[in-house]
Amino acid sequence: MGLVVVFFIVAGFYADVLWFDQLGFLSVLTTQWLAAGVLFLVGFLAMAVPVWVSIQLAYRLRPIYAKLNSQLDRYQQVIEPLRRLAMWGLPALLGLFAGVAAATRWQTTLMWLNRTEVGRVDPQFHFDVSFFLFDLPFFQSALGFASAVVLICALVTVATSYLYGSLRVSGREVLISKAARVQIAITASIYLLLQAISIWFDQYSTLTDTNDLITGAGYTDVNATIPGRAILAGIAAVVAILFLVTAIIGRWRLPVIGTVLLIVSSLLIGSLYPWVVQRFQVDPSAKTLESEYIQRNIDLTRDAYDLSKIDVVPYNATTTAEPGALRADAETTANIRILDPAIVSDAFSQLEQFKQYYQFPSNLDVDRYTIDGKSQDTVVAVRDLKLEGLNAGNTWVNSTVVYTHGYGVVAAYGNQRTVDGQPVFLESGIPSVGSLGKYEPRVYFGETSPPYSIVGAPKGSKPVELDYPSGTDGAQQTYTTFTGNGGPKLDNVFKKLIYALKFQSEQIFLSDSVNNDSQIIYDRDPIERVKKVAPYLTLDSDAYPSVVDGKIKWIVDGYTTSSSYPYSTPIGLSAATADTENPAQPYALDQINYMRNSVKATVDAYDGSVTLYAWDTEDPILKTWEKIFPSTVKPMSDMSGDLMSHVRYPADMFKVQRAMLGQYHVTDPGSFYSHDDAWTTPNDPVSPPASPTLQPPYFLTMQMPDQKEPAFSIYSTFIPDASGATSRNVLTGYLSANADAGSTKGERSADYGKLTLLTLPKDDTVPGPGQVQAKFNADPVVSTQLNLLKQGQSKVLNGNLLTLPVGGGLLYVQPVYVQSTGGGGYPLLQKVLVAFGDQIAFEDTLDTALNVLFGGVSGANAGDTKVAPSTGTTPGTGTAPGNGTTPDTSTGNPATDAELRSLLEVAKQAMTEKQAALASGDFAAYGAADKKLSDTIAKMLALLGQ
Repeated sequence: MGLVVVFFIVAGFYADVLWFDQLGFLSVLTTQWLAAGVLFLVGFLAMAVPVWVSIQLAYRLRPIYAKLNSQLDRYQQVIEPLRRLAMWGLPALLGLFAGVAAATRWQTTLMWLNRTEVGRVDPQFHFDVSFFLFDLPFFQSALGFASAVVLICALVTVATSYLYGSLRVSGREVLISKAARVQIAITASIYLLLQAISIWFDQYSTLTDTNDLITGAGYTDVNATIPGRAILAGIAAVVAILFLVTAIIGRWRLPVIGTVLLIVSSLLIGSLYPWVVQRFQVDPSAKTLESEYIQRNIDLTRDAYDLSKIDVVPYNATTTAEPGALRADAETTANIRILDPAIVSDAFSQLEQFKQYYQFPSNLDVDRYTIDGKSQDTVVAVRDLKLEGLNAGNTWVNSTVVYTHGYGVVAAYGNQRTVDGQPVFLESGIPSVGSLGKYEPRVYFGETSPPYSIVGAPKGSKPVELDYPSGTDGAQQTYTTFTGNGGPKLDNVFKKLIYALKFQSEQIFLSDSVNNDSQIIYDRDPIERVKKVAPYLTLDSDAYPSVVDGKIKWIVDGYTTSSSYPYSTPIGLSAATADTENPAQPYALDQINYMRNSVKATVDAYDGSVTLYAWDTEDPILKTWEKIFPSTVKPMSDMSGDLMSHVRYPADMFKVQRAMLGQYHVTDPGSFYSHDDAWTTPNDPVSPPASPTLQPPYFLTMQMPDQKEPAFSIYSTFIPDASGATSRNVLTGYLSANADAGSTKGERSADYGKLTLLTLPKDDTVPGPGQVQAKFNADPVVSTQLNLLKQGQSKVLNGNLLTLPVGGGLLYVQPVYVQSTGGGGYPLLQKVLVAFGDQIAFEDTLDTALNVLFGGVSGANAGDTKVAPSTGTTPGTGTAPGNGTTPDTSTGNPATDAELRSLLEVAKQAMTEKQAALASGDFAAYGAADKKLSDTIAKMLALLGQ
């Protein structure tokens, strides 16, 4: 039985060796094993040896002729047959627990051994910040472990001494033999000495402790707590010496008095005195006395979250839409993304899934590609496998050997849609065709790939892996054979047995589909693969696919984090990154107070190869890990230009930064203390009122007021933080980060990562997202039209509410989708809501809506191919100038006027057909009527010379 258990353990280890070795990261695994193994041995010996020595000394130095009471005599009779086993077994058992505990601290230990200086000192003790990041956590961990060892040694010494008569209780008197006295006193002295050192180090912990006002040492800490801990450390050291004296002279009075003094001092100096200082000195004058320490907290918190270089720009946003105000922002408005990546997944599935064994993620990704020499925002997704779609055909052979990979990238223009509201694809189909050029379309490593697949075959053998559901010469399907290096080879019986055990499948061992050229690929999720080869990284919750250098590459952002940065306020990573599109997820280190996007990682969708690039080369934590795992992280200069052009600013980093900026945009200690200008991220206006979630940030190519040209950016908004009360949903700030990493030339953009915070005037009211959504919902004309859209078997879906700083103010844009509730229905983009200040417009196209608000915008959204402007029979909201009026069709030419009247009747008929089709849920008829209306209006405009 023991051999079977050992074999299973060895099989698991060997499978890990094969996986890491194939991927080229075997050193990562062996370094972890070596470090954990050494620490286990150290922890085992550090616990087992002192405990064994303590038991042996207490037993061997026992009084031979001690007079025992009957109860102890019975105890000895019971224990004596097991004495030898207990004397060796108990230390060994405790050593095992200690070894396991020590082994889990391998990261802390290796970081301390390979620590890197930060180059910045803390403002209180003037240590380099690396002391708090690397040294202090290790020292505190080591002191805690040593204290536990000594405490257990004291307990086993007392127990053994009592059991064998070295320590007796006679009435009120405690009798201790000389040997036991010396042993117990020395053990107590060592324990007190460790406590003295620990209390001394606790001074430094005040710089990461959080109080009611700030994180870090405040006035009370600096003037009472820190000096008090230094005094207590000295008292504990003196008491330790008194215990040594007792070991020599044999009198317990001095250490007992010293211990009582230590306890009383800890109450008076450690607790009471700081309370008195806080209550009677600080609280009455906190704003003044805490000012210096608040400033420390502000400065180091902003530094820890990379906010120190943020560009704050006052933005006197206007709330009145002036004619022609968007002309200066024509390029930004032309790139407004009307395709919502959180809604159009069903449209992608219906139009591009093709077979039931393919699928798209529920939330798609936003990327950009250069099309015809111009950067174009796109909504992208990978066509991945869905084995559940095989239903009865989901056998082991099909799910493991035949259906092994997804196929192709599907990409749609972010600012376009067809006349009936479908996405306009720039890359689609099986085989893939479009504007992205030739690339390897097969996706063996994706977010929903099977747990494992067996791929590869001898040269010349018949392919068995389904490539895509069509073929040549009348074939129903096309098959392929994997030719890359994607997983360990199953080229001998032992490996087959290893993986049959790992995946609990005898088929791996028995099937004739498995041959010596077969490879087994597993751990295929891109984030999971990066997590295994870089265990020190916290990874972004979203890996996004890009076509790079002729391949599909998953791009994953990696963060180095810490909870030990001095004077930096911590944040819950799971709470800060959760929003409508990403639910909260657990993190190994959730409460952090330092974060850097230190690594950009890629995973090849075809062969699963992982590449790590050092992105933040100044990050001391990354530098430390590069010493621990040398040659595993490549320099940023190794990035190709194509890859550089698809790297973007990480969303989770941006979410954390916006959460911190809610309070830390304030740099004045007085205002910070008063909490009179705190902000928060607004709830997503389209999230359920019963369970609201934060509005996610959005990627969009736009031009900020302080920029000379548009750039791919990520942005979010702020409203006042009501601290539990009902918040005023008005805009107070607008945050953006330049997400454009570089060009295809491989040069990193100097503006990448530049944070810009637009601060809005406090004496002017700019509606926030919630307020704008409420106006949309309450407007009588909008609600009437929405009710019309909901008639029949249809439902209306409000898309993402985008906010853009254009036209001298803040422009809101929201696409409106209509989806049939019948089988096979999917969202079609039918309307666009636009707001600027108090004015709103609800039109068929973004271009038309902007024209209604701003009185004409040349080329505002040329990519919006849906052309069906309001003709008067379809009213707007009635709140924008010129909306809802009937155009003048008189030209002075009777023939032309007659033709115009005839076309107007055709347009009215088309609109009637359009509404009827919408009510019945017949979207094919709706699209035909809509095209008829567009063509008719185009003819009318031509007659009018426009």
